[in-house]
Amino acid sequence: MKVFIIGAGQVGSTVVDALHGEHELTVLDTELSRLSAIAYRYDVATFEGDGTSRRDLAQAGVGTADLVIACTSRNEVNLVAGMFARREAPKAKTIIRTSEIEYVDLWREGQLDVDFVVCPELETAHAISRIIGVPAARQTDVFAEGQVQIVEFDVEEGASAELAGVPLRHAQFPRDSKVMAIIRKNEMTLPGGDDVIEPGSRVVVIGSPRAAKEWSALLVPGDAAVQDVVIFGAGRVGSAIARVLLDQRIGVRMIEASRERALAAAETFSKVRVYNATGLEADFLERERIGLAQAAIFAMRDDARNLYAASLARVHGVPFTIAVAHDAVSLAAFDQAGIDVAVNPRAVTAEEIVRFAHDPRTQQVAMLEGNRYEVLDVTTRDSSRYIGAKFRDMPVHGAMIGAIVRNGSAIFPHGDDVLEIGDRVIVFTEASNAPWVIEAL
Repeated sequence: MKVFIIGAGQVGSTVVDALHGEHELTVLDTELSRLSAIAYRYDVATFEGDGTSRRDLAQAGVGTADLVIACTSRNEVNLVAGMFARREAPKAKTIIRTSEIEYVDLWREGQLDVDFVVCPELETAHAISRIIGVPAARQTDVFAEGQVQIVEFDVEEGASAELAGVPLRHAQFPRDSKVMAIIRKNEMTLPGGDDVIEPGSRVVVIGSPRAAKEWSALLVPGDAAVQDVVIFGAGRVGSAIARVLLDQRIGVRMIEASRERALAAAETFSKVRVYNATGLEADFLERERIGLAQAAIFAMRDDARNLYAASLARVHGVPFTIAVAHDAVSLAAFDQAGIDVAVNPRAVTAEEIVRFAHDPRTQQVAMLEGNRYEVLDVTTRDSSRYIGAKFRDMPVHGAMIGAIVRNGSAIFPHGDDVLEIGDRVIVFTEASNAPWVIEAL
């Protein structure tokens, strides 16, 4: 597939990293330094030009593209570039990135002539809301219209003896769930019956939403459902998170240093208490009992402030912290500082975009561990050699099927179950194996 990417920033470079091995890529950007960095790391074509220039797009070869991705940090550039690309390459799928939720609404109403609109703020809000639902999770995603949940857990001391320290064949799993992978010291194992979940390892679990919550309770006993959240930052990201959590009937308080943004948030969210404060003063945290919140989300624009505020909140008693890391390099710093979960908006945006470059039978993609692993939602075709095969007889080859969706219902298969034509398969694999896995199915 020929993929034309407009924007070589963090989202663009993440998309390039995910797709360069299996597609022919062209990257256009106005900054030569960004293009040089991408060309140095990857075997892709680069073009210095303006995404709002129809002439530049044509000269760079957008007319031959099968997929056009406009993912600069500027909404107007992406919108114009997407519209121009639509005219130059009418048969290509066109995807644009926007931070304006209004543009998403316009697209849903059929008012924007592009195939898909992705909003980092909304993607971040949904990612965080899923984590709030399973508070022990390091990362989680849902498939099959919410029937299947993928959850990544860190296994710590104190995990239930029903799961940890015993061979998997003897472990007492929650019903409708399966261990997809065990990760130890950056090495991944597709587990068999003799493998053991040990403290210090990380596990990837697939199951029903109910099973995901049961896994959370077993691995981190005492974690209760989160109903009281404090959000630091009432900008676009913080407001999007508040909107999603309120829709889930979770209590929200907000802290915002800017008086203008605080007033806007108070007007928008009538049921939310909004504090016009930095959130960095010990007296304020104690007076307003911020430490009694079950979780705090740090969605300010500056990663350093998010890091400090999260550390301070933990000192005052907040048990569960989630921080937005605007720069990918901050993820490691947040992890080292003891923040429970860090979410990078550009990474979750890239994840949503990447699925369009896979085989059309791929309905969804989730990327784990910095895109080292992928979870794919792929519909089987009648020519697949695995049709009619029992799951126990399928070769592993670096991939594991955790669930199937048949006639609209999720099934968590056992060894004697058989794969059928048209099944939607939820499969875990190393990212480098993804093209082979999709082809095999």
